[in-house]
Formats: sequence, C-alpha cells, structure tokens
Amino acid sequence: MNAIGSIALSGMNAAQLRLGSSAHNIANALTPGFRRQLVVQQSVPEGGVQASVTRAALEGPALADDLVAQMSAGYLFIANLKAIQTQDRLMGSLLDIRA
Repeated sequence: MNAIGSIALSGMNAAQLRLGSSAHNIANALTPGFRRQLVVQQSVPEGGVQASVTRAALEGPALADDLVAQMSAGYLFIANLKAIQTQDRLMGSLLDIRA
C-alpha cells in the first residue's frame, strides 16, 4: 500500500477508536466513579496518525463532548474513505492509460 492509502487507513483506525471510546463513555456515563476514555492522537513521521486511549483525570460524564466526538469521528471516517476511493480511482485511470 502506498503512502496515501496508509495515511488514510491510519486516519480511519483513529476515527474508529474515537467512535468506540465516545460510545463507551456515553454507555457508562451514569456509572458511579466512572472516568471517561480520551483518545490521544500523534502524527507519525512516516505519515498518518497513531491513536491511543487514556483515562480522564476527573470522574464524571461529559455527554456533550462525547456526542460531538461521535459526529466528528463519523465525518473523519468518511473523509479518509473518500481519500482511499480517490486513490483507487486514480490508480485505475493510470493503469488504463498504461495498458
């Protein structure tokens, strides 16, 4: 897989982790002593992102933040999917020209 595909794939993985984390936070918001999961993203020198899950320092829900994170993760997933689809379409066009 080339650089564009691997960058988009890492973005899709990060968006999926963010979606799962925010869903976990919403499902457990009323659990006593619950600390939210937070997703931390870092850029990778080769391109793309690396995402990991940490725990919030304070207890308690932040439903507004989690709902926004869910919507954001959905949009990020779609944007990275479009990048992969565009790459595939361009590679197909290139192969048609070369054939």
